[in-house]
Amino acid sequence: MTDFTMETGADGVAIITWDTQGKSMNVMNQQGFIDLDALIDKALADDAIKGVILTSGKEGSFAGGMDLNIIARIKESAGDNPAQGLMDGLMQCHNILRKIERAGMDPKTNKGGKPIAAALPGTALGIGLEIPLACHRIFAADNPKAKIGLPEIMVGIFPGMGGTTRLVRKMGAMAASPLLLEGKLNDPKKAKQAGVVDEVVPADQLIEKAREWVLSEPNIVKPWDEKGYKMPGGAPYHPAGFMTFVGASAMVHGKTQGAFPAAKALLSAVYEGALVPFDTAIKIEARWFTNVLMNPSSSAMIRSLFINKEALEKGANRPDVADETVRKVGVMGAGMMGAGIALVSAQAGMEVVLIDQKQEAADRGKSYTADYMDKGIKRGKATEAKKDEVLGRITATTDYAALKGCDLIIEAVFEDPAVKAEVTKAVDAVTDDNCIFATNTSTLPITELAKASKNAENFIGIHFFSPVEKMMLVEIIKGRDTGPRAVAKALDYVRQIRKTPIVVNDARFFYCNRCIIPYINEGIRMVAEGVAPALIDNAARQLGFPVGPLQLVDETSIDLGAKIARATRAAMGDDYPDAAVDEVIFWMEGEGRLGRKTAKGFFDYDDKGKRQGYWSGLEEKYPRAEDQPDLITVQHRLMFAQVLEAVRALEEGVLEDIREGDVGAILAWGFAPWSGGPFSWLDILGTPYAADRCDELAEAFGPRFATPALLREMADKGQSFYGRFAGEKAAA
Repeated sequence: MTDFTMETGADGVAIITWDTQGKSMNVMNQQGFIDLDALIDKALADDAIKGVILTSGKEGSFAGGMDLNIIARIKESAGDNPAQGLMDGLMQCHNILRKIERAGMDPKTNKGGKPIAAALPGTALGIGLEIPLACHRIFAADNPKAKIGLPEIMVGIFPGMGGTTRLVRKMGAMAASPLLLEGKLNDPKKAKQAGVVDEVVPADQLIEKAREWVLSEPNIVKPWDEKGYKMPGGAPYHPAGFMTFVGASAMVHGKTQGAFPAAKALLSAVYEGALVPFDTAIKIEARWFTNVLMNPSSSAMIRSLFINKEALEKGANRPDVADETVRKVGVMGAGMMGAGIALVSAQAGMEVVLIDQKQEAADRGKSYTADYMDKGIKRGKATEAKKDEVLGRITATTDYAALKGCDLIIEAVFEDPAVKAEVTKAVDAVTDDNCIFATNTSTLPITELAKASKNAENFIGIHFFSPVEKMMLVEIIKGRDTGPRAVAKALDYVRQIRKTPIVVNDARFFYCNRCIIPYINEGIRMVAEGVAPALIDNAARQLGFPVGPLQLVDETSIDLGAKIARATRAAMGDDYPDAAVDEVIFWMEGEGRLGRKTAKGFFDYDDKGKRQGYWSGLEEKYPRAEDQPDLITVQHRLMFAQVLEAVRALEEGVLEDIREGDVGAILAWGFAPWSGGPFSWLDILGTPYAADRCDELAEAFGPRFATPALLREMADKGQSFYGRFAGEKAAA
């Protein structure tokens, strides 16, 4: 069956309905373009058809975007010249949309043509908005849950099917920039206010309103096809437009530090396209889009942030056990972490029992949800009724008996094995044998903590990142005896709270902290070596990291780093590798410089907590080296310190799936998103080069950069990670 069908009414209005077979939301594929093109040809050629309405057969949505796998297939099928294949394929799609836009009008007089309206029942993303933008009028149902926008920049590409050119010509570069450069999504009413859609109508009148417009004999010539068209806000050489583009260039480079190729390509397409007629502009857009698609960064980002992330969220690695949807969850500990867990659980519709030693502490934990909802109400994201509903699901108490009936317990008490063991035993005394017990810890071994449980098979680690309500990743840790039902319960819970899970095996620091600690430590080592702190942090930011390692340790607190260092040294003994780092950390701790929380750390802070620059005492203690390293050396030290731990985690079986390694790294600590994650980055470099570079770094800076045996083997065989591990689990 075709994804597009057409029916013509007695009034001469043809309705083309998009209904992708076997999908809950429409997605565009190659055959879909062919089918749509054929129906448009048929409608334009039939004298009995007065106009067309393009709508969706899916309730509550128009389209979710492009099937990104087709981009890969276009590249693969183009043989030795993939760039030409991509460009040709893009221009074929552009021609279809341009055909919709021109609708049979005379090219010289703009006379004739048939009105084509887009009727959006709900969400319209990516190509699901680019096609409507080619129509002559966009009607959107008044559906507050709908999201309308162009989020392509979030997965390393930009709207390349005419969306960039049309939106800028419709709204102006300034007004379009949040939608294009930030991927901002709006509900229908806000989309109308922004100028993206033309009308918002009651859902039950959507088709009728579109039909009335089609039959009203409207003017269908787009502004940019009229003589004398001027871009809103001014073109690049207009005084106002000049300032817009200067500002946009500064903003893009300031936010991306040059690390994200799609943003720069988008800005180039907008700037160059604004200087030429529309038909030339869409060729420029296609050329820049091809440039981005040919960059390995785009493929890596699409794979990790779209395909792999979605697969993990859908339970790619879930054990084959019955549904384990959580109905009642107990949260032990009402501090910031426990309060955040209670919040997201209640928002997801679960009954929550929030327990602390003192009632006032439990109540304070519940008030975290009240404060959060109040902020949402001020922003128009929530209502008083919704606040009451969410708060009504949370019981704040000191009484362990309230845990009766819970099917999941999440313990988030002080990071001390004895305290956690005490809580585990107390919970076991009041819950039944089927209840799953999860401990929230970032460092303590799950297998050891499980010894306090009456049933280690039902004991698992769930590592949240702070703040819980904002961070999208949850790291699930299997202890040695953790059973499949506990894993399924944890995964189903994470699905319910709409976050992305990764599942790893028990080991010191698990996966995420195992990789991020070497990143921080490498930055601190360089301080001790006399490398300029600004060079260290800016090198990281130019790799796409949200913050550099020195700023990060200030944010997380220096005394926490010192505590972890002492515990790790005690556990590892003579094998402990970070004495040089400890020298700096322990000295900072002794000076009372504990980071942002004390307004003193690697940075100085004003009385409002704003960074004022690096502390001058650093250079007094660790004098600046006369010869500073080059940028690439600093960046490679920071990158390889992390990716080699990721390889070792895979080698040791801590990671079972490289998809989880890549997605987890980006979502947990912002690992260079343009790279697609540690394993994708190694594939971009090529394992032979990566192994050789490790040898150079190990010789210059020490054995922590020694090439892992797995990487050496793969380099010798010329293998890539996604090539070697693209079996049933790692297929992407």
